[in-house]
Amino acid sequence: MSSSDGPSAADQQLIDHAARHDLTVTAKQLAGWRRAGLLPGNVPGGGLGRGRGSTSSPPPESFDLVLALARRAGRGKRPADLALLLFAEGLPVPEATVRAAFRAAVDTIALPGEDDSSGDGLDLDGHVDHVAGRLAETGQTVTLVPARARRIDERITRLLGEPPTELTELDKNTEPSRLTTQDASLTAVTAVLGGTVSLQEIGDLLRAMAPGMASHPIASLVETTQQDVPDAADLVLADDGSLTFIPGGDARDLLRAVADTDSLEDLAAGWRTARQVREWALDLCERVEGELDAGQIGEAVTEWLHGRQLLSGLAVLETLRERRWSPSSGALSALVLLFQRQMFAVLDGLVPGCQWHVLEMPGVLPPPVRDLILNTAVSLEAAPAEGAAG
Repeated sequence: MSSSDGPSAADQQLIDHAARHDLTVTAKQLAGWRRAGLLPGNVPGGGLGRGRGSTSSPPPESFDLVLALARRAGRGKRPADLALLLFAEGLPVPEATVRAAFRAAVDTIALPGEDDSSGDGLDLDGHVDHVAGRLAETGQTVTLVPARARRIDERITRLLGEPPTELTELDKNTEPSRLTTQDASLTAVTAVLGGTVSLQEIGDLLRAMAPGMASHPIASLVETTQQDVPDAADLVLADDGSLTFIPGGDARDLLRAVADTDSLEDLAAGWRTARQVREWALDLCERVEGELDAGQIGEAVTEWLHGRQLLSGLAVLETLRERRWSPSSGALSALVLLFQRQMFAVLDGLVPGCQWHVLEMPGVLPPPVRDLILNTAVSLEAAPAEGAAG
């Protein structure tokens, strides 16, 4: 039956189902959702006989999907965003569409100069130089410390005064590099394109992301890893101080591989964790500001200080950089978390007895990430004993 003759009997079932839930759906909408991969096609049935054609019926999952699409769809809603939102609700969006939506989120990482052919055929160093040149031309830089985080840091510093001498002495680097925003942008570009980033450069970034701190013990620990734990460092570090266990190549390709190969259950867990991290980070900011407004140092300020240079603090900065959350940004964050989990698992195999219990300490990981990593990626059985012995 052609569309000009009205909806098919199968589509009419879906239209009627929506109407029973006070929702309006048209045959045109159903066709559009199918073209976008959001709704599976009807399942062909048997013939009606005597030349009357054949029957078809909607797959069982179509009924819930049609209700969700009718509630969420509207002008300006990108199909990929709809796919992610429905997937996050546990609805049976076709798998190929879900994976394509996660891959599309990676495409939002665009570097200057990649939209033309002037950088084609360049090797890695040439590509980095090409993008760096375009960054300089356009004046684009990385926002290391969002304004809200900077204000919180400044208020805490005024309230606390100078850090204790014991803390200052933990920073072994008496003449640290002064990283500019241009330097940080170049480091970020190098990391994205698959170039090596040394522990020293990571330490420089950590210092630049906490410019108001008089000492940076965590950055110092990163910078001195090869001297402090040479046996373990030999297992995971190259001569130039870069991490050997992270695969080479464009970081975006690594994230696309996660989108293609991780199970749907893992993708859902990553999405859920990314949303929880964002909620936790924004809540922490509000709690810290509340304590500062009251002129007191409480649990929130302590949590902020504990994590300021660790992964939990970096997650807060990343959240504040993303002022307007979108489904694609949530998907990208999910893929990054899942990739990090893979790397923790690889490191767990390379360094037997690694003291993973450190990840359980306050401030090291955002609480939602702690659950994602520790439940599936690393071995904790021997960690407390190893830590106590050390």
